[in-house]
Amino acid sequence: MAASVWSVDPRTGKRREQVAVEATAREVDEAVRAAHAARGALADRTVRAALLRTAADLLDEAGEHVIEAADAETALGPGRLTGELARTTFQLRSFAEVVDEGAFLDIAVDHADPAAKPAPRPDLRRYKVPLGVVAVYAASNFPLAFSVPGGDTASALAAGCPVVVKAHPDHPGTSELCVALLRRAAARAGLPEGVIGLVHGFEAGVELVKHPLVAAAGFTGSVRGGRALFDAAAARPRPIPFHGELGSLNPVVVTEAAAAERGEQIGVGLAGAITLGVGQFCVKPGLVLAPASAAGDRLVKALTEAVSDTDQGVLLDSRMRDAFVAGVAERAALPGVETPVTAGSGGQHTVSAGFLTVPAAALAAGGDHELLLDECFGPVTVVARYEDETQIGAVLAALPGNLTATVQLSAEECAGQDGRGARLLAELTPLAGRLLVNGWPTGVAVAPAQHHGGPYPASTSTSTSVGATAIERWLRPVAYQDTPPALLPPELRDDNPQRLPRRVNGRRAG
Repeated sequence: MAASVWSVDPRTGKRREQVAVEATAREVDEAVRAAHAARGALADRTVRAALLRTAADLLDEAGEHVIEAADAETALGPGRLTGELARTTFQLRSFAEVVDEGAFLDIAVDHADPAAKPAPRPDLRRYKVPLGVVAVYAASNFPLAFSVPGGDTASALAAGCPVVVKAHPDHPGTSELCVALLRRAAARAGLPEGVIGLVHGFEAGVELVKHPLVAAAGFTGSVRGGRALFDAAAARPRPIPFHGELGSLNPVVVTEAAAAERGEQIGVGLAGAITLGVGQFCVKPGLVLAPASAAGDRLVKALTEAVSDTDQGVLLDSRMRDAFVAGVAERAALPGVETPVTAGSGGQHTVSAGFLTVPAAALAAGGDHELLLDECFGPVTVVARYEDETQIGAVLAALPGNLTATVQLSAEECAGQDGRGARLLAELTPLAGRLLVNGWPTGVAVAPAQHHGGPYPASTSTSTSVGATAIERWLRPVAYQDTPPALLPPELRDDNPQRLPRRVNGRRAG
């Protein structure tokens, strides 16, 4: 008999209600086949845009109910979830605009040229087509923006790919509510409800990535879980793209000049970044390189005061809470590590924020201190105190890939007068997908220029999961050579009936 799926209140640890049952292999197959059958109905770009806009409208209309359901299952709070819902509907509408514009098709037309050198050129026309059914693995810490109606789903539908979501066990009720709204939007747009499917359960997630009709997958979660699915996707008889966001330390480098100029301000800002959302953001700064100087001491003092004033919070589930408490204790026990503010258990269901300090030389030496370079999910960070800039470089050289990397510079360094700022950015560029100067990485704007990804283990591909170009993950190029005009897709015909942007013979047109 299939196991029950329960909604649990993280504030009390008590079950709220049974929401569903874990999907069997047969039910996963049915969901994927229903999605696969809906591909043709998604081919019309006008219909896709209508689906996305209608989904946003329905989510807004049900906003109070959606936020209430999400808060009951995540304890993230109405304020945070109100903002997340706005982000989610903005993403859906933004991708509708991407679909309307059509530039994502990347259309190129090169007319035949018998006189071309070094050889005659045939008539070539290229654009991008959807891959097929996309499996989406929802994140725990964003029950809306990175879950059923989130960016992976929105970008896949925009590309013309039906979606089957593997619900996260921390918010099954919210997932069921959101998928019902998306299916209602599909019906209003004249699409079959199977264009968006939902399954529950660990084994269902494994069956999903292995299903022969699934053409690609998007994942946000842990390194362990994501790597297992990534390996399964690669081991298929026909491997598929797996776009996974797995983990990130998000290093911050504070220069001596920046600490001297505004160390207290940096300390307060850092406290806010590591405690925001009870430290459950994928871009939370987990490692800070700060000078071992009087200026650095002022930074640490301000950080201590600000973190000490932070209220205890509830993590998304008891498993994460236990891992956080154990992880902090293990790190605090390492030689040379101090705890100006002790993070850990704040009670039966809460945790307290804190931070650790360690000489940067110990981190550079490796050994047991390499544990400090692993992400610890929750409201804690490691401040590594460096004696000179060579220690900064040694620590950075030991880091894995990250979503973000931040430098805190002085006004003079920002002006580029001594080259220090440029050198630090050059050192950080190979480590991260987004570089920040004098800011904090928490908060990922949904914009065409955004990149949310990075070298492994931050992600398993070079793509972004946020912003307009996230759609590219679910597309592949196809070229037509010497194809009679009557047989060409409308997007590639010379008269360009859909008025789409394109490049013709190397020049922008349309």
